[in-house]
Amino acid sequence: MTTDHQDTDTTILDTDVLVVGAGPAGLMLATELRLGGAEVVVVDQRPGPTTESRASTLHARTMEILDSRGLLDELGTPPCEPRGHFGGVPLDLTLPSSYPGQWKVAQTRTEELLQRRAAVLGADLRRRHQLLSLEAKSRGAGRDGAGRGGVGRGGVEAEAIGPYGPVRIRARYLVGCDGEDSTVRRLVRAPFPGRGAARELLRADVSGVEVADRRFQRLEHGLAIAATREGVTRVMVHEFGRPAAERGGAEPDFAEVTDVWKRVTGEDISQGTPLWVNAFGDANRQLAHYRHGRVLFAGDAAHRQMPSGGQALNLGVQDAFNLGWKLAAVVRGSAGEDLLDTYHAERHTVGRQVLANIRAQVELLLGGPEVEPARALLTELVTLDGVRQHLAGMISGLGIRYDVEGPEIHSDEHPLLGRRLPDAWLEPAEGGARRRTTELLRTGRGLLLSLDGDGAPALRATAAPWSDRVAFVADRPTAGGPLPAGQALLVRPDGHVAWAGSGPAGLARALTRWFGTLAADD
Repeated sequence: MTTDHQDTDTTILDTDVLVVGAGPAGLMLATELRLGGAEVVVVDQRPGPTTESRASTLHARTMEILDSRGLLDELGTPPCEPRGHFGGVPLDLTLPSSYPGQWKVAQTRTEELLQRRAAVLGADLRRRHQLLSLEAKSRGAGRDGAGRGGVGRGGVEAEAIGPYGPVRIRARYLVGCDGEDSTVRRLVRAPFPGRGAARELLRADVSGVEVADRRFQRLEHGLAIAATREGVTRVMVHEFGRPAAERGGAEPDFAEVTDVWKRVTGEDISQGTPLWVNAFGDANRQLAHYRHGRVLFAGDAAHRQMPSGGQALNLGVQDAFNLGWKLAAVVRGSAGEDLLDTYHAERHTVGRQVLANIRAQVELLLGGPEVEPARALLTELVTLDGVRQHLAGMISGLGIRYDVEGPEIHSDEHPLLGRRLPDAWLEPAEGGARRRTTELLRTGRGLLLSLDGDGAPALRATAAPWSDRVAFVADRPTAGGPLPAGQALLVRPDGHVAWAGSGPAGLARALTRWFGTLAADD
């Protein structure tokens, strides 16, 4: 467990994992670490969850993730819009899922939900704590997980200042989830290649104004967006040809927003009351490596992008969901450190793809008249279902497919291999009420799902040594559903299928790759 004691005027904490940043990514990571049995301390400079709902969209894959941990009941039934966009071109996001489309959930609610769950699971959340320094505590030669010189292998010691004085935190691992201006990234001096912002959107939530809703309206002088909910109007505006301002970390004032809005739309919104104002540029950067020895990164600390299509928050939450169970397994000793390298391999690839689609969207959104031919062509192309499905799969996260076998493993490719387990109804082999596959993921353990209904004795025997970390379930899929009757699926705690087959061939190898050495050898 996390220990807490005093050394003169300094509070000293010992824990398995230190998470820096209590936004959606950091809080999701904390819940997954605790679910996996790791002790975790989370530090954040803010006094509480954000009061500014800068992100307001949860995409289908994120909704599935929350459902797989039993978190959706607390959200109720948020508004859902099946239509999204790609660079401002309308795009139907409907794909096979229990949660197609985009769901309107304020970031304040998302953070409150994840903070409550993290607290219930026993995460140690420390608000008003500012990270000052970190230092590797090596045992022997320090090399990072990719074989490069870097933060050492023995652990990390961090210094922070809290409301009651200095705090020293000693952890086996540290994860930076502290946003696009990450202190952890700066302290580690992690290479962060890409490009800075050349253009920007100004954004504000304003009360006391009446303007027509606009969905990516391109006017002669710029782009204008407006939507009113519960008496508050969110406006976003870009003036064609206007470069991103050098702000030195400060936000624009409301007068700047009203001036640009008037030049673009001809409307005066200066009589409104701003609730908050910010600007976000088209910077596009990604860490070269998500892992630096005992220091890892997730969310906006790992990648910086314009939040086009509501992808930024969702990308960060999905980073954390991929990392949490892996890091917990390493901390528990049931898996080797090489499991953490699969986090970089999988999520860096996804991040690179998302940043590429955002770059394309930025050109379509913020470009002037010169991009109109490309916009017209895309408008035609999205009527083709293959194009629509491809773009919707990227934005929603439903199209993600990980390389789960690795270069040393070659097998006949199964259509579900590397993809998320579909949410489907199952008929228990031993009778009883139907249940959903999603319900089987609630514990955060792995799952070996036999779909022939007879208990598959050979599969059960093969998986028995991993029974402390992989549940065995023998059910029958409902007719006409997305699951293959007569086969079996090994599912990771993050819901992605790691092995598929009709017999035990290759199963032990997959279990070892994703769930570590045999329990009897631990």
